[in-house]
Amino acid sequence: MKAVLCREPGQLELIDQPAPGKPQAGWVRLAVSHVGICGTDYHIFEGKHPFLVYPRVMGHEISATVLETGEGVELAVGTPVIVNPYLSCGTCIACRKGKPNCCTNIQVLGVHTDGAFCEEITLPAGNLYPAGDLGLEAAATVEFLAIGAHAVRRSNAPEGSRALVIGAGPIGLGAALFSRVAGHSVTIMDTSAERLAMAASDFGFTSGIQVGEGAAEAIASVTGGDGFDVVFDATGNAGSMEKAFGAVAHGGVLALIGVVKDELRFSDPEFHKREMMVIASRNALRADFEHVADAIRRGLVPVDKLITHRTTLADAPRDLAHWATQKHGLIKAVIEIGS
Repeated sequence: MKAVLCREPGQLELIDQPAPGKPQAGWVRLAVSHVGICGTDYHIFEGKHPFLVYPRVMGHEISATVLETGEGVELAVGTPVIVNPYLSCGTCIACRKGKPNCCTNIQVLGVHTDGAFCEEITLPAGNLYPAGDLGLEAAATVEFLAIGAHAVRRSNAPEGSRALVIGAGPIGLGAALFSRVAGHSVTIMDTSAERLAMAASDFGFTSGIQVGEGAAEAIASVTGGDGFDVVFDATGNAGSMEKAFGAVAHGGVLALIGVVKDELRFSDPEFHKREMMVIASRNALRADFEHVADAIRRGLVPVDKLITHRTTLADAPRDLAHWATQKHGLIKAVIEIGS
């Protein structure tokens, strides 16, 4: 069985590895169909991920088809599935609270344990959601979109809120799309004029602010000087995350979607006078996956515009390394592995 291994930062190779054996009770052997390449994967390639030990087979944005089931599994062979890549313990305090997305012993595929840049994988049946009539390529986008959908749900921002999404990459666009689904008035902020233009032309986010001189004035102009009711920072950049505090309205919410190795600093007086709330948003829950899949089926998410690049398992080592630095026109790249 072929797999793409990141042996150490900057080193990708196509390797042979044993195919998984018969699944144990409650587990399922899957034929991987499509895998999205995430910002996390680029960070792993570049040596910037805070939770990773090399070598590692990456890949956690997965669609697949059931090949074989262990005892007690009701999924039929041949069922197309969306994969939830967060393996939780089921017993820790987070799991007992219904928050397996932040399990204290979490194992995220492709990060803490080997992922799906490979032909087959075996997973617990509870992490598999039938894709139904959703195409397998579209099904591979559900996980990354669920990250933004989860952040929007976590923010509890009501319909009519003014929302700022900082970072127009895939996660930021996902947050923007589901902020709009929630009835928010969405502005996108990014360093790249190209990304802002793409967000406007392809996704209809015509309110955009470019990071740099004049950004503070633009925020004031869009919000009448009040700031945004909810700000989603999806940059994974400490400097941006710190500056995001200043864009939040009094009584507003800042949701930090990205994660960095750095410590964050902010002005306590500015934080307190706003009585603002700061939340971390990590991974997603089944409800988020189902919300995203439903939104795609309803035509609320233009998957055809999100997927801009495609490659094969054999070409992934070359293409991922190239896309890590050459991102012109890139939103989401997908590895086509099987059908």
